[in-house]
Amino acid sequence: MSESIGVTKPHGGNLINRFSNTDPSGLSSISITADLANDVENIADGIFSPLEGFLSQQDFENVVEKGRLANDTPWTIPIVLDVDESTASKAKDSGSVLLKNPDGLGVAVLNVEEIFSFDKGKTIQGVYGTTDDSHPGVAKTMSMNDFLLSGKIDYIKRPENTEIRKLRMTPQETRESFSKAGWKKIVAFQTRNPPHVAHEILQKTAITTRDGVFVNPLVGKKKSGDFKDEVIIKSYEAMIENYYPENRCKLGTLHTEMRYAGPKEAIHHAIMRQNYGCTHIIIGRDHAGVGKFYDPFAAQKIFDDYHDLEIAPIFFPAFFYCKKCLTFTNPKVCSHGDESREQISGTKLRSLIQEGSAPSEFILRPEVAKVILGYDKPFVD
Repeated sequence: MSESIGVTKPHGGNLINRFSNTDPSGLSSISITADLANDVENIADGIFSPLEGFLSQQDFENVVEKGRLANDTPWTIPIVLDVDESTASKAKDSGSVLLKNPDGLGVAVLNVEEIFSFDKGKTIQGVYGTTDDSHPGVAKTMSMNDFLLSGKIDYIKRPENTEIRKLRMTPQETRESFSKAGWKKIVAFQTRNPPHVAHEILQKTAITTRDGVFVNPLVGKKKSGDFKDEVIIKSYEAMIENYYPENRCKLGTLHTEMRYAGPKEAIHHAIMRQNYGCTHIIIGRDHAGVGKFYDPFAAQKIFDDYHDLEIAPIFFPAFFYCKKCLTFTNPKVCSHGDESREQISGTKLRSLIQEGSAPSEFILRPEVAKVILGYDKPFVD
């Protein structure tokens, strides 16, 4: 892809808008999880363009087998609504159902088009590349109900704007923001962690020859031991305030759950950022991985199969501070061994924080460390 591209077209060509004045009176209802309610809103806003609702059986099976929709448009993560047999029967009889979030708010109407069962074993192998139930995505899929509902949604009511939603942005808003800033080359940065200094340097390296970075932390369900959403957001606010020049970094949250699907999720992350209007996305070592399920560079290699995306990946090795080079660097250009490198594992970082100790300033900026240490319980239980 040419480096000279401007703000990208939405995935599939059009930015989806599924907001509606549909009257839900008299409809039977289905209660959905907070994460699924987020994804219904993501469909409505166009973050999941070109999806207009939950996947049809043909699209679902094609995504699992080929990582593409039935019309060959790239799509790697199934967006589905699972229900039990009783609910499936009720949905079939009614034709349309009201989707209620955990607070009981009716957020959208699903116009039911298909009801189908699915092969869980085939699904987990196709999406996650493993059947090991210690993988969080595998465990979740195996616990799903046996039937899936497909159909377009009509979004009717957003939830209240809470503190955690204050930085949520729609693709329409991000595109307007990038245009107002005069950005034409926009680098997306996906994260589920507070910023290490190495992450900051990586972002700044990526935008040295581009206009700005859209830091887009993922807010949603995470595994035990991950940082809590509010900790991640406050940490990034501290980093940006203290270490970024004006008009070079924008912070906005993406409200969806981590699937830990490694390479398949890397493509999903790229598609969402293309819809936001980004021209590039940083794909680092073990992007969206968990444990040792994926080769550290699998999430970079998979882009060889997706040249038809309108967003270009930027590949980086791991960054670290070298005490001999006296700079942040990476293995491609630094000849020194581990004894000269200031870097830290996630496990070690969590241990230091639990002990109330601030890591080296070459690991975390002091302002970021202060934010994290200010929380009694910064991790997901």
